[in-house]
Amino acid sequence: MQYFVTAIGTDSGKTLVSAILTEALSADYWKPVQAGEPTDTERVKELVSNSYTTFHKEAFKLKMPASPHAAAKAEGLSLSVEEIGLVQTENDLVIEGAGGVMVPINDLEFVIDIARQPDTELILVADLYLGSINHTLLTVDYLKRNDFKVKGIVFNGDVNEESERIIEMHSGYKVLLHLPKLGMINPEIVRYWADELMLNWYE
Repeated sequence: MQYFVTAIGTDSGKTLVSAILTEALSADYWKPVQAGEPTDTERVKELVSNSYTTFHKEAFKLKMPASPHAAAKAEGLSLSVEEIGLVQTENDLVIEGAGGVMVPINDLEFVIDIARQPDTELILVADLYLGSINHTLLTVDYLKRNDFKVKGIVFNGDVNEESERIIEMHSGYKVLLHLPKLGMINPEIVRYWADELMLNWYE
């Protein structure tokens, strides 16, 4: 199975959630398009401690920390979903997106289009801040209108019961995990939250 980790925006917590999911499932990890350094693959490698995960090479590793279409253009490159391709593995695969759902990789395609595979489910990361209800429900609306399969949602940040309630009610998505603001993130912390995630994974 493939799990595509997306979010309501940049810096929502996709890399941490990807590490937790990779650890929980002993899955492989792949960041198809990396823009800027340090890389998310390097960070997930630091946080995952199981002995089964293979970290697959990025399809495109771009220098500029910007939208993939802009970072590619700066290097005279042109990205497409077809060129990005797919990783071949017999293991479960965690795929980490770039930015939010509607981040462009070219003039016509978006990062989320990488997830248009029949055996792919999405994990939506929603950080909780003033305005996040609107951003989350707009993202949910896009995913539903375009028939993406969503495994569930991960809330990231200080508890906000009303925000979480209204998002859960209108999305209909299963809440897989609520990550608090973490002062320290290391492999032990990731293993703890991986166990917490698995408590809700199969329900």
